[in-house]
Amino acid sequence: MLDEILNETREKMKSTLSVFEEDLHGIRGNRASTALVDRLRVEYYGQESDMRQLATISTPEPMQIMIRPFDKGAVKAIERAINDANLGLNPQIDAGVIRLNMPPLTRERRQELVKLLHKRTEDARIAIRNIRRNANDDIKEFEKEKEISEDDAKRGQEKTQEMTDEFIKKLDEVSKIKEKDIMEV
Repeated sequence: MLDEILNETREKMKSTLSVFEEDLHGIRGNRASTALVDRLRVEYYGQESDMRQLATISTPEPMQIMIRPFDKGAVKAIERAINDANLGLNPQIDAGVIRLNMPPLTRERRQELVKLLHKRTEDARIAIRNIRRNANDDIKEFEKEKEISEDDAKRGQEKTQEMTDEFIKKLDEVSKIKEKDIMEV
């Protein structure tokens, strides 16, 4: 009973960490990254698709993203999606290939990105703490219904807290690495 709650809690926390890491790929760092655009939603023939399903995305140079659509007819739709995403990038179209040249980050923009990073990190911490609260509520409920002993409940809550500390530490480590990437000149 208790093991089920703890395993489920660990899986939920792992999932939250994964989502957080994926989310950070969308925040621009000091160099071009395909993750900045590969999940952009593109409306093509009335269907919404991720950009990566419509094109090959690469970084031929440290400050450039190149998008090569599988179908030349998708170029305008991809350009529109990039402009609508408000990434601060100006798509340049050349023979059916879209190039995004990354302008160097200004100091102000770096600070804005770090603020955004801190907000997303705090949101992820809150999600982890909510998972902990739900697990503790479940443990208390099982104890109240006499399905687990008081000692097991206490041990379960301690393990839940250890997991919470472990995952928040991982979140902070990932966040620090991303912040260093953003601030690097």
